[in-house]
Amino acid sequence: MFGHRFIMRGASLSALLCFHVCCTSGQIRLPKLIGDGMVLQRDKLISIWGWASKGERVILSFNGKSYRSAAGQDGKWMLRLPAMAAGGPYTMEIRGKNRIVLRDILFGDVWLCSGQSNMVHQMKLHGVRYSNEIAAAHYPEIRQFWVPTLTDLQGPREDLPAGSWKPANPEDVLEFSAVAYFFAKELYQKYHVPIGILNASVGGTPIEAWTSEAGLSHFPDLVKTVEKNKDTAYINGLNRKRAGERPDGPSPADKGLTGPELWYSPAYVPRGWRPIGVPGYWEDQGLRNLDGVVWYRREVEVPASVTNGPAKVFMGRIVDADAMYINGKQVGYTTYQYPQRRYAVPSGLLRPGRNLFVIRVTNSAGKGGFVPDKPYCLIAGGDTVDLKGNWEYKVGSVFVPLHRVGAGPAFSAQNAPAALYNAMIAPLVPYAIKGFAWYQGETNTHNAGEYTQLQPAMIADWRSQWKEGDLPFLYVQLPGFGDYDYLPAESSWAELRQAQLQSLSVPRTGMVVAIDLGEWNDLHPDRKKPVGDRLALAAEKIAYGDSIVYSGPIVQSAMFWEGKVTLSFVHTGSGLITNDGEEPREFAVAGADKKFVWAQAKIEGDKVVVWSEEIKEPRYVRYAWADDPVDPNLYNKEGLPASPFEKSEE
Repeated sequence: MFGHRFIMRGASLSALLCFHVCCTSGQIRLPKLIGDGMVLQRDKLISIWGWASKGERVILSFNGKSYRSAAGQDGKWMLRLPAMAAGGPYTMEIRGKNRIVLRDILFGDVWLCSGQSNMVHQMKLHGVRYSNEIAAAHYPEIRQFWVPTLTDLQGPREDLPAGSWKPANPEDVLEFSAVAYFFAKELYQKYHVPIGILNASVGGTPIEAWTSEAGLSHFPDLVKTVEKNKDTAYINGLNRKRAGERPDGPSPADKGLTGPELWYSPAYVPRGWRPIGVPGYWEDQGLRNLDGVVWYRREVEVPASVTNGPAKVFMGRIVDADAMYINGKQVGYTTYQYPQRRYAVPSGLLRPGRNLFVIRVTNSAGKGGFVPDKPYCLIAGGDTVDLKGNWEYKVGSVFVPLHRVGAGPAFSAQNAPAALYNAMIAPLVPYAIKGFAWYQGETNTHNAGEYTQLQPAMIADWRSQWKEGDLPFLYVQLPGFGDYDYLPAESSWAELRQAQLQSLSVPRTGMVVAIDLGEWNDLHPDRKKPVGDRLALAAEKIAYGDSIVYSGPIVQSAMFWEGKVTLSFVHTGSGLITNDGEEPREFAVAGADKKFVWAQAKIEGDKVVVWSEEIKEPRYVRYAWADDPVDPNLYNKEGLPASPFEKSEE
């Protein structure tokens, strides 16, 4: 790794030189993962490794014993410690030409939590829903190591540029993955052992980026891409093409910021503003195909009771970026569309009576504006001021479409096969772990067919890298997202869920069904605790061997006979039910032409019988087959939802 060229985002030349010197200096150096406050895996042999001068002797003292090694010709050394029961804190000393002391070491269970943005999403982004959980986060034995976002196109790295272990307290837990925290908390409260989270996750990334080059060996096109991306001249050429993108004409400056009067200023006299509704997208309100900057303003009547202390303004979600001003002062800004806008309003800024609210919205593609069905209000104490309704708008700038000079699709290193594995997963090997928790798939909805092979390949790859046998692999099936469709339709999200479902054929895997936890208008649904709790249920069964019902119903077989389909399920628990007491919904059947119609369904014991008078000889059956199914209601009595699926006559 030390000879490879690499790019570190935001790193200065001095930082890169420092990193190189540290990697090649004569003193003992440890990987960033091995440090104060680390959680080591209980009941397994433990690897402690690092770098030193060629041939340098290394002595590790721990728990009253000493262990010796020497650095090889490549400067690397490794020691293996015997398995230990859960407990701590311990101190570890490592000596060579220098001395390193590691303190507050715990032994417990370590889980690698990875995926894309729904695993990234920190507790702070869900602070309103989980404010009580954050305030009560006093769990010093639950710790997270956040792996920095980094890519490498050349090959696996041996270390991370930075990182440290943080305990779960009301301050540090804000940076914990919400899903991973609730997963860890549930396990901690049940088993009373320390829980370590290795969080390696990046938003908007495909599964192939998280798989090693060796793990992609059965995908020749991806292997060719990996090899091609190692050519720095090729990558530099792509970057030059991107730099060559230029607008067909100059984009005008934002009039709201460059004119003689600033549009957010209380002294500004508005002229030429037009009415518009909030929430809503401006393309749906008369602004056709506008990418650019649109300003919104409204004078809001605020009662005196709201002005006596700090307040918070909720502005739902905005596509894409925004800056918000109240009475001429900026109270918050967000640079991309996905976070919910929850801005603190300092004491003294609001005054009784009329207050000027101004929002500058920037949108570069697609519809711009305010996402419907989200909270839009001003809150202080027990008082709430509704901010939905009529606002005024004025366009500050119109973006001219880009003209690409011979450029193909934009290159993104974090989407390149093996690039995230190389930089964010490889440095974690061989740190002993209990298992994996995975939440990903949104970025692969365009190639669900290939995902059927990609996910099992990644599972096998990670298990092979760790060399600890069939480590438990737990994953979250995609929740519902998108517009409701009241007719049977094709769905790329449903196809991806089907691919995820098929990975259950891999031994020691568990899938969390989350179809009931999505939000039609939010790629990042707010309810993260049920996801973490269900992951913990899967872990309790698969990793810890508890005899529990850990999954909702999973279709096992379909028998097509005399115009009906009889579906058999596993994981029915205490029995199949609907969560509303009505007949099962969201079932559809089709004949040989695969034109689906809604079907009737009836629970009979641990089976569901499905039929439609329109289809005399059904050949296919689907359940909850949509990007966001309207009302899937099949559950087991333990309250866990059935997985969406498609079955065909074999």
